Amino acid sequence: MTTRLTVAQALVRFLAAQYTERDGVRQRLIGATWGIFGHGNVAGLGQALLEHPEEMPYHQGRNEQAMVHAAVGYARQSNRLSTHAVTTSIGPGATNLVTGAALATVNHLPVLLLPGDIFATRPADPVLQQLEVPYAGDVSVNDCLRPVSRYFDRITRPEALIPSALNAMRVLTDPVETGAVTLALPQDVQAEAYDWPEEFFAERVWTVRRPGADPAELAEAVRTIRAAKRPLVVAGGGVHHSRAEEALAEFAETTGIPVASTQAGKGSLRHDHPQDVGGIGHTGTATADELARTADLVIGVGTRYTDFTTASGTLFANPDVRFLNLNIAPFDGHKLAGQALIADARSGLQELTDALRLHAHRVAGTYATEYTEDKERWEQRVDACYEVDEPDIRPTQPQVLGALDELVDESDILINAAGSLPGDLHKLWRTRSRDQYHLEYGYSCMGYEIPA
Repeated sequence: MTTRLTVAQALVRFLAAQYTERDGVRQRLIGATWGIFGHGNVAGLGQALLEHPEEMPYHQGRNEQAMVHAAVGYARQSNRLSTHAVTTSIGPGATNLVTGAALATVNHLPVLLLPGDIFATRPADPVLQQLEVPYAGDVSVNDCLRPVSRYFDRITRPEALIPSALNAMRVLTDPVETGAVTLALPQDVQAEAYDWPEEFFAERVWTVRRPGADPAELAEAVRTIRAAKRPLVVAGGGVHHSRAEEALAEFAETTGIPVASTQAGKGSLRHDHPQDVGGIGHTGTATADELARTADLVIGVGTRYTDFTTASGTLFANPDVRFLNLNIAPFDGHKLAGQALIADARSGLQELTDALRLHAHRVAGTYATEYTEDKERWEQRVDACYEVDEPDIRPTQPQVLGALDELVDESDILINAAGSLPGDLHKLWRTRSRDQYHLEYGYSCMGYEIPA
């Protein structure tokens, strides 16, 4: 059985039938499509979205980069289990996607980009907004998206959409590979009719797996933790993506190991959790950074170890320091010549907790007392920064945060991305819930905050 549709119509129908499932919870992978229509996509995707609003909700954008930021913000708050698509015309509409695509890929957040492209059949050459490249006839401005995409393809024939669309969904739903995915769509191909096999439109569920640790790696990790005298956890964004916050809390409470957090990982523990010692690195708290300087074991959970986290490689100063990296991505798990524990953050933490509980392992009481007292002193410093002595004088940035601190509750979400504010937020903000701290600091992209 086949159905005759244009490429654009087929793509919209296909996207509407894609789902993710994790822990038994299913949701749509592509929740909606953002679009600005002009030369290159109005007669293809524009028409398809207009005809099928019940299958694919449409959001009107006014700026292409902002549309990507909105989609990425949605993907992050959806724990990477759902995202949006973004379509633009060929030319400046497409190149305006590049910054947002880089942000998505750097932060391992899924977004689907569907820019129009120059005519595949070349009925007119050049066309409006076409970049002419004297040495190559198959290059367009969309090739700017190749280095910032985790998957890129140009659909020059209708039948090529089938394997390409499936590959796109595979990358979007893979916790290791996810980022920006680009399917460049020549404007004539978008409107070309084709007889599509019905199975292309069948409902498809992409399982987001929670792989556990290799038994040998797990046993070695347990031995490493038990041998450490001054261990420190560095919680990264992978804790949130995996929804491993409760597993991390149980690990910390069982072992007494303190937990510092990166910008992406802040909120992995509430600010008032006994083992939470705040942000780490260039913009970290005095408590966390002093623990990092003297740590003999750093347990990275879902972190990429960027320069701000490691203070440009100067923070972990103990000559005997070792690194144990729990990460679903082998590339990150082996960083800093670390001992890798390749697993989903939640699965890995649960397995570590169970194994260490069997040994009744816990850090020395003197170490726990040390970081607890240091944390109390740091909180006093935060109170001093927040305090307003002279209300008629223009407040400092920390004093503004102090005023905000008195107003918010667990349901509020604080969004920021660039400038000096992320530094103060990382060290001073008292995070009340796992979703409250929404900082895009992997790419530190100005303009992200409002659309996100």
